[in-house]
Amino acid sequence: MLHAVLSERELWRKLKNESKRITWTRLENWALFGTPDLLGYAPSGNFFTLELKTTKSGNVSFVRFSPHQISFHIKHKKNTFILVACTLKLGGFRLYPGSRILELVDSGLKLEPLACGLAACVSVLEGL
Repeated sequence: MLHAVLSERELWRKLKNESKRITWTRLENWALFGTPDLLGYAPSGNFFTLELKTTKSGNVSFVRFSPHQISFHIKHKKNTFILVACTLKLGGFRLYPGSRILELVDSGLKLEPLACGLAACVSVLEGL
């Protein structure tokens, strides 16, 4: 069962366990601020990036991003994604294209996701 507060580490573990067909590389980068958390390699041979975010409560008014993260997604609009872990009431997991980061900043989780639920999110990423 998904807890109301899920850490980014727990989100990473859940995603890794549910997406066996994707090859993941964690990008822990302190030199280039704003670089997404993960580099994914889909079964088709396409690369993509994934930013992991968690909500601190049921608050859907905003998802917190650094200015560097926003800048990255504005500059890199193709094959960039944001996975947000949220409450079960909101589907548990929501996937957004990075190209919509400004809308996500403005609308929070009220913004319609590309996919909702972990299985659906993984399916979209595996299909890239």
